[in-house]
Amino acid sequence: MNTEEYKTPQSDDESSMQPESQQPTPESPEQETHPSVDVIATSSVVNSIVDTTDDESQEVTNNILEVEEQPSPSELEQKIVQLQQQEQDLKTEIAQLQTASKTLQGQLYQSQIAMGKMTQEALSQLEERKQALQISVEQLERRQERIRNEMKTSFAGVSQDLAIRVQGFKDYLTGSLQDLAVAAEQLQLAPPPRPEPEKMRMKVVQSQESSAEIIQFAPAKFEETTKKIRYLIDQYRTKPDYYGPPWQLRRTFEPVHAERVANWFFQQGGRGGLRSMGSRLQNTLIASAIISILYQMYGNRLRPLVIANSPESLGDWRRGLQDCLGIGRSDFGPDRGVALFERPEAVAQKAERLQKAKQMPFIIIDDSEEQISLSLLQFPLWLAFAPDPRMARSYDDDF
Repeated sequence: MNTEEYKTPQSDDESSMQPESQQPTPESPEQETHPSVDVIATSSVVNSIVDTTDDESQEVTNNILEVEEQPSPSELEQKIVQLQQQEQDLKTEIAQLQTASKTLQGQLYQSQIAMGKMTQEALSQLEERKQALQISVEQLERRQERIRNEMKTSFAGVSQDLAIRVQGFKDYLTGSLQDLAVAAEQLQLAPPPRPEPEKMRMKVVQSQESSAEIIQFAPAKFEETTKKIRYLIDQYRTKPDYYGPPWQLRRTFEPVHAERVANWFFQQGGRGGLRSMGSRLQNTLIASAIISILYQMYGNRLRPLVIANSPESLGDWRRGLQDCLGIGRSDFGPDRGVALFERPEAVAQKAERLQKAKQMPFIIIDDSEEQISLSLLQFPLWLAFAPDPRMARSYDDDF
């Protein structure tokens, strides 16, 4: 505050407040001539003093308020400590977050690596499984093809067996009826004239000579025929042909089968019995091998005649011959191929007619036949399967 300015008006006031005795007399010419100028000056001075005083008081008030708003040093120190503590906490939290971020990044990287390995291993396993499945599929396809071929060349399942049995029985009945019709047509109601003794003797001699031509399979007399038979037996045993032509053996031929076929040809001369193999299927295989060899030697002149005591047995023979020889349904009938019979009398009549037609009957007797008709033994080629006595004894023991 300017004290001089403050004091100057005060002196003026004092001078104005002096007693009239001290004031100059009105007699002074200057005082009398300018009374209004002093009043105006005084009022202006007073106004300026008042304004200055108000400004200074306002400034002082503001300074006092500012001093009152500023905190104390202790409060400032506490705030600084708090701010430093917050800063330290924030730094610690940031460090923790950075550490956690690095940890998560490391875990994410490891997870990606592990996922890549797992994906690669899964792909490898899938590839291996794919290859294994492809191999399995190829094996199954080959097995399917082999089963199909086996079904074509061997015996099928039970369902097919039943179907073939039914069809075989149907074909057998058809063939039997046809054969019966043919026999009825050729039946002579009037008895034939009795031949003279000389003609009868000549006929017997001729039949014996024709039989001798067929049944002599001994090596001493028919060396070429014997070689051919042995060659065919060895071929069936060592080099089976599952896709050969019809009337050729298409089944696996074991040494036991070859031995029995050779025995029938060379020991029994084409006329005799063989011990049953215990199964009609095995017996059919042996008979098929003999038929195949005779067909190679005599061609279409050969006419196999099968006799069994039941339609089921004849159905087994039909199925077995079809599988073993590769022949079809058209190869069974009374006038062609293989003929099936239940009665020996019908077989004997058919064989006689075949001989008259310059054909060669080959009679096959199933092991179910307990007795063999003597009328069948007069023909040059016949094969009878005899039941195994040991099996018969075991059956008797069961009952």
